[in-house]
Amino acid sequence: MSGGRVEPGFLDITSSATSRQWRARPADSDLVRHHQRTLGLDEPMARALASRGIAAESGQDYLNPTLRALFPDPSRFQDMDLAAEILVNAVVQNRPMAVFADYDVDGASSAAQLVRWMRSAGRDLSIYVPDRIAEGYGPSPAAFRRLRDQGAELVITVDCGAAAHEAIAYAAEIGLQVVVIDHHLMRAGEQPVAAALVNPNRPDDTSGQGVLAAAGVTFVLLAALNREARKQGLFAEGQEPDIRQWLDLAAMGAICDVTQLVGFNRALTAQGLKIMSGWRNPGLKALLEVAKSQGPATSFHAGFVLGPRINAGGRIGRADLGARLLSTDDPDEAAQLAAELDVLNASRKDVEREVLEEAVRIIERESNQLEAPVLLVAADDWHPGVIGIVAGRLRERYRKPVVVVGIDRAADIGKGSGRSQPGVNLGAAVQAAYDEGLLVAGGGHAMAAGLSVKPAMIPDLRAFLCEKLADEREVALTEDWLDIDALITTAGADRGLLESFQRMAPFGPGNPEPVFAVASARIERPMPLKGGHIRVTLVDHSGGKLKAVAWRSEDTPLGRALLGGQAALHVVGRLRADDWQGRQGVELEIEDVADPRRLG
Repeated sequence: MSGGRVEPGFLDITSSATSRQWRARPADSDLVRHHQRTLGLDEPMARALASRGIAAESGQDYLNPTLRALFPDPSRFQDMDLAAEILVNAVVQNRPMAVFADYDVDGASSAAQLVRWMRSAGRDLSIYVPDRIAEGYGPSPAAFRRLRDQGAELVITVDCGAAAHEAIAYAAEIGLQVVVIDHHLMRAGEQPVAAALVNPNRPDDTSGQGVLAAAGVTFVLLAALNREARKQGLFAEGQEPDIRQWLDLAAMGAICDVTQLVGFNRALTAQGLKIMSGWRNPGLKALLEVAKSQGPATSFHAGFVLGPRINAGGRIGRADLGARLLSTDDPDEAAQLAAELDVLNASRKDVEREVLEEAVRIIERESNQLEAPVLLVAADDWHPGVIGIVAGRLRERYRKPVVVVGIDRAADIGKGSGRSQPGVNLGAAVQAAYDEGLLVAGGGHAMAAGLSVKPAMIPDLRAFLCEKLADEREVALTEDWLDIDALITTAGADRGLLESFQRMAPFGPGNPEPVFAVASARIERPMPLKGGHIRVTLVDHSGGKLKAVAWRSEDTPLGRALLGGQAALHVVGRLRADDWQGRQGVELEIEDVADPRRLG
């Protein structure tokens, strides 16, 4: 491994195959030396910690994140104690209850935690998940009426509800008590009249835990429930549940909802992956088996193996499949549900691929779109369950904000989903478009947004977003750096290097995965693969050989560079374990390349 300091303008690259500038990930040199001295780290590892903002006093907790050191006081969350009291009272009084969950992984894993805690308290908690197409996102008066007619007296909403003013007001009218457990941003002065509303992102919350997914908020609620149950003597004749057994569910929500993995949320995720590695949850174990995967759980398992399958039910199948899978203790039921979700996930991939290919054709046919600061692409009958994924793929491809709209001509409505880039606040622009009367509905946050629009208004919406975000996009372009952690050689890229940096896991927003560069590597045996991927072997001056792959790149400038037969390329990517046939090696997932003969 080369442990030399990498300076900004790394390898003199200011423009690459993905049109980005390269630089060393910025780090304070005094902090680097402190981490080296106090933690016994080599310079590249110490620099990696410092570049991620790990303060001098936080290094030990970062490398060894524990719940004991970082667990927040549940009482710091507004309404947490009230919510726990309401729910434990409902258990004691044997009131019929239901959990209303969003249709994604975060909603499913939140619901499953509550189902399992209630089961340990001897109570059943029914699950209601709205259909993405028929009912849309979040609670509705019709859904609450249905639950009330089925006998529910109390409903707990998870990963939704903070903005459901009309639905929760209606619930009160029909005598249905609602407790909200959410994490989405809320506006000051706008709060539904729920019996309790727990959300670290409500304006008056003092917990400082706004990065949590709903599954993380729910896990803290479990601690509050245990505390309230002790106070009321609920488990006087039996053992209270050890909530740590459900950390795997909290980790699933944190990873799949792409939350900031810092502080308590990082500890929650790290410990949750350890619990997950035991594969004691029948649903997760069954999913792992149908996916033909194995080994200790990692962020990759959660985000790319298990998560998409759990999400598949909400995207193109029955919305409650994921929550039921994560809640069941019956291995046979788990196997059946996992098999169904696996089939749905395969179908989702087919639908996603078709929509993505058509979207690319439309964008590249309309050449004026390629120069625009925002891409808005629309077509009839695109499935609303995949447009968000497609928007993310297009954002990766074109490196600019993208909105994808699927149009239902019969209903005269387009459902859209957008993904942005750092420095461009797409959610605020969508909200502004709604305020201007261009949308039927819309909202979101800086990096993602959802909307409903009349098809006739799509050209006006495109023009509005382009004008609104043009300046932000210009600034973002100048700051679109590819940050690199260390320069390595192909001979030095081995399992030891990978495992040393794995001490920084789990990776995600707020704790990015280490990025490595190989200088002047010959590209040997370039091979296109099914799905548009490219596999190559890298060889540099050290004489080592490093297997590498570039996903979904064949028809991009990056892919063309790899297939073009240049004498050598600077290559940047992330190391992965390669355990095929027990070889205990590594391979590089290529992020970018640059031709050293064309500097700048």
